[in-house]
Amino acid sequence: MLEDKFGRFFELERKFVSKLDKEGLSRNTVKNYKTDLDCFNKFLRSSQSPFDLSNLTTDLAQKYNDFLNQKLNSDNSKRRRIQTLRIFLDFLVGQSIILTNPVRNLQSSPKFLDIPHPTPFSDIKTLWTYLLEEKENSDEMIKLLAQRNQIILLLIFGAGLKVSDLSHLKEKQIFVDTSPRVMMLPSKREPYTIPLPPIFTSIFLEYGESLNNFKKKSGLSFDEVLFNANPYQIISGGLSPRGLELIFEEFRKKLVLQLTPKSLRQACIFKWIAQSRKDNIIKEWMGVSSAYSLKLYKDHATNNLYSDQFLEEMYLNLKRRRTPAISPNLL
Repeated sequence: MLEDKFGRFFELERKFVSKLDKEGLSRNTVKNYKTDLDCFNKFLRSSQSPFDLSNLTTDLAQKYNDFLNQKLNSDNSKRRRIQTLRIFLDFLVGQSIILTNPVRNLQSSPKFLDIPHPTPFSDIKTLWTYLLEEKENSDEMIKLLAQRNQIILLLIFGAGLKVSDLSHLKEKQIFVDTSPRVMMLPSKREPYTIPLPPIFTSIFLEYGESLNNFKKKSGLSFDEVLFNANPYQIISGGLSPRGLELIFEEFRKKLVLQLTPKSLRQACIFKWIAQSRKDNIIKEWMGVSSAYSLKLYKDHATNNLYSDQFLEEMYLNLKRRRTPAISPNLL
């Protein structure tokens, strides 16, 4: 009987993990969810009290919390496992398997921020150089992919967007003029905009022209800014968080860079601090609460100086090199 109950629990766990996978979460994120739930399974197996899926109580959740306190030293690790269980039990509530989520009554562990490890400034320049050169490729698809990847870099390093923000970003959220901005549409807050580097306007207009031409020839229609593609064709509009992380993985291998979406976003935050942006503005652009602390960033700000001026300088330099000089005899 006990094995039947655990069997049902494991089946629900598999459905939950499958749901996360279909939502396009990165392979590493799904793996972390699975690891955290395996920890809860281990606790259930070792618990002396009889387990009943329909009778998950606050008392059982508190015992699990005590179990984590004994097994783990890191408060962030405890917090993550409790959060994973909360999300999983919310899933069970949504499936009408249980009536309420007992984990919501637990007091969570304090969150300690890791020291930021931004992408080295030299690596960002290396990637930007590579993308500018790839954009000049005679192959239409290679050129379009390079332009898409330029937009990705500018939205993360320029505006601090997360992969979840980029995944289904719509064209209507982009405003291009002398002061380009991207609009964020959070579910529990009023919309707000984040400034982008001035060069974004030129890059985005070039990208939009190339993308629209390709869409017309291929009979495609979508309103997402980004797209999923193989080396020969666009597969769909939008680009999942996992797809974005795979792109960065390819950059790391091909160019030997210390680069992830997270580290590039951290570089953007240091850039905002170097620009003397106000704390409340930085927190709004990060999408965090006013209680969030920027202390670790400020403590390391003098060792992590970033600017986005090089983006336009390198773009214009390459453009000048590729523009044929006019002979004086023709003037």
